[in-house]
Amino acid sequence: MQMNKKYKRNQRLIAITHQLMNKPNQLINLQDFASRFQCAKSSVSEDLAMVRMVFDEMQLGQLETLTGKTGGVIFRPQLSEEEIIAIQTQVKERLSEGKRILPGNYIFVNDLLQDPSVLNPIAQLIAAKYAEKEIDTILTIESKGIGLAAAVALYLNKPYVVVRRESTSGEGSTISINYTSGSTQTVKKMELSKSALKSHSRVLIVDDFLRNGGTLTGLLNLIEEFDSKAAGICVFAENKVKNRMNIPNYHALFETQLRYNNQLGHYQLEIEAGNFFN
Repeated sequence: MQMNKKYKRNQRLIAITHQLMNKPNQLINLQDFASRFQCAKSSVSEDLAMVRMVFDEMQLGQLETLTGKTGGVIFRPQLSEEEIIAIQTQVKERLSEGKRILPGNYIFVNDLLQDPSVLNPIAQLIAAKYAEKEIDTILTIESKGIGLAAAVALYLNKPYVVVRRESTSGEGSTISINYTSGSTQTVKKMELSKSALKSHSRVLIVDDFLRNGGTLTGLLNLIEEFDSKAAGICVFAENKVKNRMNIPNYHALFETQLRYNNQLGHYQLEIEAGNFFN
C-alpha cells in the first residue's frame, strides 16, 4: 500500500476488511488504520461501523472494540448457519463414501483433515467455540492432528505445540510419561520439550479422533507435569464405544458408530453431528 496517499472510503473498506480477516483475534489499533490511510480516526471508526454491520448481517464474525489508549478492534471470525449446515453435510457425505472402516474398527478420516475445504471451516468453528476461554496454547499429538491444531492456532492467534511419541535431538530436554492405549491396552510413551509449554498455561487440546480415550488421558496427565491445565478438549470425530476412559468436558464435531448389518454380513458406519453443536 502506498504511503502519503488519500484513499477513498470504498478503498479503505476493502483494505480494512482484508486486514481484519487476515488477522483474526488480533488487536489492531485504530491509529494504525488512520496512519495507513492518511485519515482521521473518526473516519476509521465510521468505516469499522459499516464493516461491523455487514459482518453481523451476513454472520461473518464479530468486531470487538476496545477503548482507551491501547485499544482498537479485534475480529472474531464465525461461520453462518448456512455454512455450518453445509460443512456438516459435506463431512457426513464424505465419511459415507469409500472404505472408512480400517482393521481394528478404526475410522479413516485423514483425507478430510488434509482437504482445505474441510480443514479451514472446521478450524474456524473450533476457534469460535473456544475464543472466550482464555486459551494460551493449542496442543496436539503427532501426527494426524497437527494440521487441524495449526489451523485452530492461526484463527485463535495462539501458538501450538506438538507432543511427540519419540523425541529428537532438536527437542532438547523433555518431560515424558507412559500411558495405556485404550484400544490395544499396551503401554506407550509420549513426551514434550520442557521449553514448549509454559507453566500455568491454559491449554486447548485438539486431536483428530477419539476412540477409547487413552491418548487424551495421557495428554491430560502430561499437561499436569507442566503445572498447566486443559481449558478445553476438542476432537474432529469420535467413535462411540463402551467402557471408554473418562474424558472430562470434551467436544466432538462428529460422532461415528459402527453397526453390524446382518443382511450384508459386515459393519456399516453411521455418522451424526457430535456434542460440539449442542
